[in-house]
Amino acid sequence: MKRQIVLASGNPGKLKELSALLREIDREVLPQSRFGLKTPEEIGLTFVENAILKARYVAEQTGLPAIADDSGIEVDALQGRPGIRSARYAGENASDEENLKKLLKEMEAVADTDRQCRFHCVIVYLRFARDPIPIICHGVWEGHLLREPVGEQGFGYDPIFYVPAYGCSSAELQPEVKNRISHRGQALRELVKKLDE
Repeated sequence: MKRQIVLASGNPGKLKELSALLREIDREVLPQSRFGLKTPEEIGLTFVENAILKARYVAEQTGLPAIADDSGIEVDALQGRPGIRSARYAGENASDEENLKKLLKEMEAVADTDRQCRFHCVIVYLRFARDPIPIICHGVWEGHLLREPVGEQGFGYDPIFYVPAYGCSSAELQPEVKNRISHRGQALRELVKKLDE
């Protein structure tokens, strides 16, 4: 019987991506919704703190090992914003579209040559709630901000994240390509390797 891990996320886009990437490991991945859990308030000051906070909560509530990620987009021209506030950039319950619009508005006057950005993803694995040695993996994906959304794939800031190596936005990439090269894909492959050691 496969060992079970609870995925600490309420974001449908993330759940879809993470579940696809976790198929490689010999474990059954259960969404937190299976246990009627909501994501706790993200009060950490870093991606690492928020990921641990989410994983710990789910492990405490279920008694099972937990995986959580925290991710966001960092824009050089905005001194790293939205960063850990990426999902709440336009307000506490903002939609992806509202967050995206706010970022584009703030970047209107920024020249095309100064629109460097990157996605960060930190994934944490806890064997149990008070695990003193969590596995922490980090992925970074470099890109440029577009001036308007392009593409239908992905979620969040994907439609305005331009991927130079592919000449398109992240939202135009096929899911299997995105999973191979993205910040989340990088972090998760590192985690899979560590779980198999």
